[in-house]
Amino acid sequence: MALRKIKQFDDVFLSKVSKPIEEVDDRIREILDDMVETMYHEPNGGGLAAVQVGILKRLVVADMGTGLYKLVNPVIVEKIGEQTVVEGCLSYPGVWGRVKRPLKVVVEALDEYGKPQRIEAVGALAKCFCHEIDHLDGIVFKEKVFEYID
Repeated sequence: MALRKIKQFDDVFLSKVSKPIEEVDDRIREILDDMVETMYHEPNGGGLAAVQVGILKRLVVADMGTGLYKLVNPVIVEKIGEQTVVEGCLSYPGVWGRVKRPLKVVVEALDEYGKPQRIEAVGALAKCFCHEIDHLDGIVFKEKVFEYID
C-alpha cells in the first residue's frame, strides 16, 4: 500500500468525470487499498474518491466510524428526505460549509471483489456517499455550499 497525493483546491483534475470500471482485478484492489491508507492518514478523512488522487476511475472509499466501505462504480439509486450538514473535503483543507444532502440514500455498487452490493445509508454516511459520488461526476462540495463556516 502507498499514500497517494491528494489533488487540492482548483486543480482542474477535480472537475473531470470518472470512467466506469470494466473489471475488478488486483490493480483495482491495490488502488482501493492505497485510497484507504491515504484517507486514514489525513485528519478528518471520512471518504475519498479516486479522482482526488489523480485516478479517473469510479472508485470510492468511506469510513464514517461504522465500518469501511470500498465501492466500485457506485450509483445512488434512491434519495429520501433532507438534512443540512457541515462538510469539509480533503481536497479543500481547512474549508468548511453547510450543504443540503439527502437524509437517507440507497447506493448500489460492486465491492472490491466485483460482487454487487446495495447499501442503505443514513445521516453522516449518506452525506459522505453523496459527497464522494459527486466527486466522480466532477462536482466538488464548494459548488453546493450555501454558507461557509470560519
